[in-house]
Amino acid sequence: MIISIASGKGGTGKTTIAANLAFSLPRARILDCDVEEPNVHLFIKPELDYREEVGTAVLLIDEELCDGCRKCVDICRFRALTMIGSKILTFPEMCHSCGGCLEVCPRGAVGETSRQLGIIEGGRRDNIIFFHGLLRVGESMAPPLIKKVRSFCRSDEINIIDAPPGTSCPVIMATKDTDFVILVTEPTPFGLHDLKLAVEAMKLLGVPMGLVINRADMGDDKVLRYAEAEQIPLLLSIPFKREIAAVYSRGELFAQAFPEWQERFRGMFAEITAIVEGGRK
Repeated sequence: MIISIASGKGGTGKTTIAANLAFSLPRARILDCDVEEPNVHLFIKPELDYREEVGTAVLLIDEELCDGCRKCVDICRFRALTMIGSKILTFPEMCHSCGGCLEVCPRGAVGETSRQLGIIEGGRRDNIIFFHGLLRVGESMAPPLIKKVRSFCRSDEINIIDAPPGTSCPVIMATKDTDFVILVTEPTPFGLHDLKLAVEAMKLLGVPMGLVINRADMGDDKVLRYAEAEQIPLLLSIPFKREIAAVYSRGELFAQAFPEWQERFRGMFAEITAIVEGGRK
């Protein structure tokens, strides 16, 4: 099973839910796909024993073969090529490696080189197998690195994906083709606004979803009313308590500090399993 944990905005507690859920289960894989700012490792504290550099293909123009026909420029929807006079200029950082320019070039003037996107690190802690991606500073192409992190999912295990915040391309890459999405929010106007965006994105993907409300005893009940109207099940509510915040501030897992929360996370997982299995029938 693959469970993605997402949120419409940052700071709602998405990583907290992912890490504590993984800790509470007998065995789990946790994949941190928030490659621009991965922080699951701060709570899991795995022993790292795996490292891989990840690159992507980018276009390269052979000026001796190019006759300036513009076919490569016209087909590139990402504007990674342009033409100045009779010369093709390339912008490798905008190339999405789609291969369209290679297909349409009549003279074989388009080739490929590569650039580094970032690295993947992996390891484990007790019952948890861990992987995360680290995007190279200044790099804007997060989805290929997220896709590579996703490749460490195993169909016969429980896979927990900590998705990036928001509703942009990296979030879609992290959450598509998953069995269930946990949306984490907080009961504030900002939380509700961004939750609505996340819900609409998940509807487009056709992925079943449930809600976790963090800091649930602050704010108002508008998030609850919205979830009821959208028929999104409330999986868990986490109160706004000083002792939980203190554990978090030390980079520790509150499910470890307060063992009763392990039962609550396991109960949430059982509810998710029932929803997923019910949808498959």
